[in-house]
Formats: sequence, C-alpha cells, structure tokens
Amino acid sequence: MSKTFRALMLEEAGGKVSASIQDVDEARLPPGDVTVRVSHSTLNYKDGLILNGLGRLVRNYPHVPGVDFAGTVETSEHKDFKPGDAVVLTGWRVGEAQWGGYATRARVKGDWLVKLPANINPARAMAIGTAGFTSMMSIIALEQHGLTPAGGDVAVTGAAGGVGSVALAILAKLGYRAVASTGRADTHDYLKSLGAAEIVDRALLANPSGKPLESERWAGAIDSVGGTTLASLLTQMKYRGTVAACGLAGGNELKTTVIPFLLRGVKLIGIDSVMCPQIERREIWLRLAQDLPLDKLDAMTETIGLGDLTALAGRILKGGVRGRIVVEVGR
Repeated sequence: MSKTFRALMLEEAGGKVSASIQDVDEARLPPGDVTVRVSHSTLNYKDGLILNGLGRLVRNYPHVPGVDFAGTVETSEHKDFKPGDAVVLTGWRVGEAQWGGYATRARVKGDWLVKLPANINPARAMAIGTAGFTSMMSIIALEQHGLTPAGGDVAVTGAAGGVGSVALAILAKLGYRAVASTGRADTHDYLKSLGAAEIVDRALLANPSGKPLESERWAGAIDSVGGTTLASLLTQMKYRGTVAACGLAGGNELKTTVIPFLLRGVKLIGIDSVMCPQIERREIWLRLAQDLPLDKLDAMTETIGLGDLTALAGRILKGGVRGRIVVEVGR
C-alpha cells in the first residue's frame, strides 16, 4: 500500500508558476539513502523568489520548494545516520534542483545532512536556518581574517532580515560593537533588543560623492544586500578591514575601484552557504550551538504553516519581513 505525504507543490504552465498543498505519493520522492520526516523549514529571500517564479532558480516542475529543513531520520541506508536522529540540511541546492523542505517527507543523500547539536532541536534549527548558518559562516570568515572585538565597529547591513538579525545577536554575545544598518524605522527597538550598539539609516551608507575612499569607519562588515550598499561599504572600511558579502538583494553589479584594496588593504570575502564543505558545516553548527543566544533567537522568530507561505513570499521580497520565519510543515 502506497504512503502519501503533505507538500506545497509548485507547478508551471504557460510560463506562470502556481502553488498548492497536495497529498503526494512517497514513490515520487527523489533518490537518496536517507528519508527524513520533516517537521520544520523556513522562509528565506531565495524561497520568496522561487515561490514567485523569479530568478530561474527552478527549472524542473512539478517541484517542492524550501531551501532548508530539519526533522528526524525515518529510514537510512547511510552509515552515519539511524532512525530517530535529529538532522538539519542547508545548501546542496535543495529546494532548487532537488525537492526541498516544504513537505512532511524528504529523501536526500546522507552526505548532505548534519546531526543537530544536543541543545538545538529541529524547530530552533530552522529558526537559525540558512540565514543563521550564513551569519555564523560570515563571522567565522571575519575572524579568520583578523577581526577581534577590540578592532572596532562591525557594520551589519539588511539588519532586520534573517542574516542580519542572527548576526547581530551573535556579534553582541561575542563582545563586538555591532552597528545595524536598516531603512525601516519601525525595527529600531527590535534591533536594539538583539544587541545592536547603534543603528544607522541605510542611506548613510550611500556614497553620493563617488569618491573611491571615504572616512574610515568599519573594522568589519557583514553585507546581505550587495549592489550600491556593498560598493559604499568598501570605501568606508578601516585599514585591512574585511567585508563578508553574502547577499544580492540590492543587485549583483559592483561598481567600485581597486583603490580600497590597494591603499587600505581591504578584503572582500564571498560567503556561499551552498558550496560550504561538509566538514565546515558541522563546525559551523557547533559554533552556533555555542555562540548564539537562544533566548534572542526565540524572540526574533515567527512560526507559520504551509498555507501561509505564498502570502509572505511577496512580502519578503519587498523587505516586509523581519527576523526569522519558521515553517511548521505539518501545520
């Protein structure tokens, strides 16, 4: 007798993408050596693009989106996992090239999974999600290039979003003076509660003069916006400052010069959680379990059901969502 699972299914007809919640036969799951009973996923900016049929991130329909998920192993043919293990998956183009987390079942390669640390359950794992994982990955990259709390201010752009929110909480706990950049005045109290030492309007990061160098301000920066924001950050970095760039919401063009790199020794580090090697993934999750204040994580999290996704997908593209949106897929 066949089994079914509940999923948000994307279908394409005449160039238009539509979404509906369906009961799907488990025989349709993609190949893999581990089947996971998914309990939680998230809503990320990339999910917003996919749910709205933008960016050509999905080429094959029908498709189950959701670029990350967490849950428990149901069946396993992989040596490192057994039924009942709590696991998380981010990256590997799940939700794009392979069916993702907006379903109560997922079948994947065991080599893509990470066992959750003891103090992080699947719900909290998705409160962290791809965005929080990217935040920790960015902070580690800055540390590896010499950033310390004594070095000076760290700018966090797109601060009210998922990456920015988690980054602020971690930086504050580690003793950094984190400065939040946002264009949303209604989020100031929220950002202060996460540990922002100062809040600046994103317009102040603009570089209207067009000069290749501005006054030195930032020892480090985590940029989830890109475009003109990233270009302006580069002109304001301190000597040997480092920018960890991890987002393209503001566009993928970078109009800059070599001057910040030559005269100030500025370093620009690209952060891509999809390509992160598996050994580093495990280390990042251990750092998250150690350094992320879970009380602040809970405060920045909103939980929704599968039926709420399509409405929120448009809002996240317009910057109308703050913090972390967790999807309880069985709800």
